[in-house]
Amino acid sequence: MIALLEGVSFWVWLGLGVLLLVLEVLGAGGYLLWIGLSAATVGVIKWVVPGMGWETQWLTFALLSLATAVGWWYAQRNRAGDASEGLNQRGRAYIGREFELWEPIRQGRGKIRVDDSFWSVSGEDLPKGTLVKVVGLEDLVLRVEAVRR
Repeated sequence: MIALLEGVSFWVWLGLGVLLLVLEVLGAGGYLLWIGLSAATVGVIKWVVPGMGWETQWLTFALLSLATAVGWWYAQRNRAGDASEGLNQRGRAYIGREFELWEPIRQGRGKIRVDDSFWSVSGEDLPKGTLVKVVGLEDLVLRVEAVRR
């Protein structure tokens, strides 16, 4: 077994790296990318330092794999928090935008047309066609104020 480990050349490391990267392309979701890059890196190091022992090769591979996997995990964790922040809160994207009233606001309630949908709005009573600015969101009702020009 030791003879097998000692016989690992830089070509084996580069081949392992390429194989893992190909498997990553087929859909591993980011896990094999870092291990494949670690194997390829060890292959390059082995090419530069041909006398590198098998213990050092495997230790370098393990440490690089661990470091890159942990780094990727931290990056994904921070990214996932940002991506889910606005999930199912489409109304927040409309805050600050201006729209024309589709229906007049009577007794504090009306409607605006936003792209291909209608949104309920609340605010002071205003006639149909008034330009309003979205200033807030309460549940699924946009709070609006008339635009003064």
